[in-house]
Amino acid sequence: MRRRLVPVRTPPMRGFITPERAERIKSVLAKRQRDFTLVMDNIWDPHNVSAILRSCDAFGLFRVHLYYTTEKWPELGKKSSASAKKWVERVGHDNGPDMLAQFAQAGVQVIRTGFSAAARPLYDFDFTKPTAVILSNEHRGASKELVEGVASELYIPMQGMVQSLNVSVAAAVILYEAFSQRRRAGLLDSPAFPPEELAALEQEWADR
Repeated sequence: MRRRLVPVRTPPMRGFITPERAERIKSVLAKRQRDFTLVMDNIWDPHNVSAILRSCDAFGLFRVHLYYTTEKWPELGKKSSASAKKWVERVGHDNGPDMLAQFAQAGVQVIRTGFSAAARPLYDFDFTKPTAVILSNEHRGASKELVEGVASELYIPMQGMVQSLNVSVAAAVILYEAFSQRRRAGLLDSPAFPPEELAALEQEWADR
């Protein structure tokens, strides 16, 4: 009687990584900023969204917030965004006042980008405070309910004939200013997470 050979599937070894990879994860998480974030306000272009996520990862953001009410969260190409979206948490919202109330309850200052007469230059703001910066749809600007709920407005000073930047470029400029302020203030010198939470995140990242 012939015996049929059944292939045995070996489960993946979760959490098994090289010492170098483990050290890299530990080093990156030690500088992740949990109290500075961006809010993407109905940004529809997948290339812009991908570029923003890459900048968020590069400048150490732990999470971003997605406010989508008139647009759909875009499908992101695997090559362009896979590495970034894998390492930046995303929290979705569809109710503007509720989202702003959550920020207020957590003691987070909320700032939106814009060009009104009340807007102040980027470097006027103290980004060492817990902060959320709203980046809006390039064509329509900030959602009406967010304009009504957020008084603080920033613009990026420019010297050229064209007084606007692509939203992903604007995001990178804002993130670099915040990163610079936080580095000078020593906020990157020690982890933003307590030891037990940091250890859990290190294991979680090792499994990704």
